[in-house]
Amino acid sequence: MCAILEISRSGFYAWLNREPSERSNSDGRMLDLIREVHKANREVYGAPRVHEALKAGGVNCGRNRTARLMREDGLRSKTKRKFKATTNSKHNHPVAPNLLGQDFKTQYPNAIWVSDITYIWTDEGWLYLATTMDLFSRGVVGWSMDSRMKSNLVVSALDMALKARKPMEGLIHHSDRGVQYAAKPFQEQLSTNGIVCSMSRKGNCYDNAVQESFYHSLKTELVHHEHYRTREEARASIFEYIEGFYNRVRLHSTLGYKSPLQFELEHDGELPAA
Repeated sequence: MCAILEISRSGFYAWLNREPSERSNSDGRMLDLIREVHKANREVYGAPRVHEALKAGGVNCGRNRTARLMREDGLRSKTKRKFKATTNSKHNHPVAPNLLGQDFKTQYPNAIWVSDITYIWTDEGWLYLATTMDLFSRGVVGWSMDSRMKSNLVVSALDMALKARKPMEGLIHHSDRGVQYAAKPFQEQLSTNGIVCSMSRKGNCYDNAVQESFYHSLKTELVHHEHYRTREEARASIFEYIEGFYNRVRLHSTLGYKSPLQFELEHDGELPAA
């Protein structure tokens, strides 16, 4: 015959009303910090980036524990969606060879820039965005937005980057074969500034994968969660994302979980003089 565990009425109520365990309290406090980090970073961080942000702030919380607490609390990075390419490579302009070969590493800033175009829907119609990124820090160093996808869009983005960074001659600029990049106005801008042109192979999106990755982040972390009534609303929102979050705050796994700005500041003393 099995023994029956006898529990007194007073013992039962003591168990029912007892204080949470020390571990439960500790998990609760840690979860509060995790929620703060998750919210402060636009709810786009998954467990690895939340863990790195906590560590950078001096909080000791293992990656597995961070993942467990986020999973139990239903915290995750925002839903991701796919998007399509925009540029038109069917034109009669000359195209440049691919000088990168899908090697996106460089030891110095302003040695290799990559560019591309994407689009954002508003109630007023499409808003087109062109960006130029420095592969050294993955920072967006130039950008331009317009209601039309003409050569001036990419010329303006590169012009902003040139004024901000003042690179030496010999910089490699890589893009796809879109007509905006192959046309005379942009090619003359490259030539005037001593910039070497590189272009992706036909129909190969992986040849400009870093820019594709940036637009994927922009769309899934911001644009797909907004409803822009006007182009001006979209402009302001995208400006704040690039300059206020992406360049200064957002942690990049390829940079050792540093933001582009932090990465450049930490390596400033190691860089060659301009």
